[in-house]
Amino acid sequence: MDTATFIGLVAAALSSLSMAPQVIKIFKTKKTHDLSLGAFSVLASGLFLWFVYGILIGELPVIAGNALGLSMVVYIIIMKLRHG
Repeated sequence: MDTATFIGLVAAALSSLSMAPQVIKIFKTKKTHDLSLGAFSVLASGLFLWFVYGILIGELPVIAGNALGLSMVVYIIIMKLRHG
């Protein structure tokens, strides 16, 4: 693995995992009242497009980071819809 790919994977992991504390809090409390469905929906759309872009250009850091981030944001959206 070259240096650029390694740095990209670390950056993708850190950026994507920034949602982890929010996901954990929602999982524990089931409270989503103060979260903006609109903001998370736009974020999910952007992450999905970055994921597709990563596939199109064949770059693992872009694919992995956005897949992880998208999965967490989708979880947040589902919980927001369920628990309002």
